[in-house]
Amino acid sequence: MSARTDVEAQETQASTGVTPDTLGATLKEKLEASHVDIQDLSGGCGQMFEAVIVSPQFTKKTTLARHRLVNGTLKEEIAAIHAWTPKCYTPEEWEKKKAG
Repeated sequence: MSARTDVEAQETQASTGVTPDTLGATLKEKLEASHVDIQDLSGGCGQMFEAVIVSPQFTKKTTLARHRLVNGTLKEEIAAIHAWTPKCYTPEEWEKKKAG
C-alpha cells in the first residue's frame, strides 16, 4: 500500500466513522455475534468490506433473511461505504466450517 492510500483510508474512515472495529462492535452488540471477522478489501480506501459473522440470531433464517438482518443493523454504516459482503453463520454452522 502506498502512503497516499493509507492516508486516504484514514481520512475516509475518519469522515464516515466506519472502520472494521466499529462495524464489529455494532454487530457484536446488536446481533449478539460470538465471532466477527471484517476484512477491508478496498486496497486501503476503507470503502469495501467483507465480513464473517457468527450469531445465534441466524438460526432458522434463510441466507436472505440473515443478510437483511445484518444490513438492517448496519443501515447507516452501509450507506457510508461502497461495498459490503456479509457471510453469516450460526454457531453450529461455524463450528462445522472451522472443523472442515
